[in-house]
Amino acid sequence: MDANDSVNEALCQRIHAAFAGVTLGKGTGLWEAQGLDDYEDEATCARYREGDEKDDWSRISIGTLNRCYSSLSFFDAEGMRFHLPAFLIADLHGLFDFDLPLPLARLKSHKEIQLSLLSEEQRKI
Repeated sequence: MDANDSVNEALCQRIHAAFAGVTLGKGTGLWEAQGLDDYEDEATCARYREGDEKDDWSRISIGTLNRCYSSLSFFDAEGMRFHLPAFLIADLHGLFDFDLPLPLARLKSHKEIQLSLLSEEQRKI
């Protein structure tokens, strides 16, 4: 393990600790957000949401994160708080196939809304 791997692993542990116990609640789910991106109707988005992980963000597979990469732009604040750690950890491990900062660099007002529920500890990461 080189120095970068050690730093990345330490950061992953901080992410796990900072987001431990975070659930989706009523927030926008990963597949639900894909439906929004695809301009699906409410019924279709609701059906997609049924298959979304809602309790443990760490159970979301890397393949699913890569397939739903555009969801980052469609999350509400609860959805972002729940999914962000999974995307961050995938990126730190070099397994996320897309450029993570781009969806997070949207219009300032939208980004502030999406990140509004993050705790101080979560924001520091």
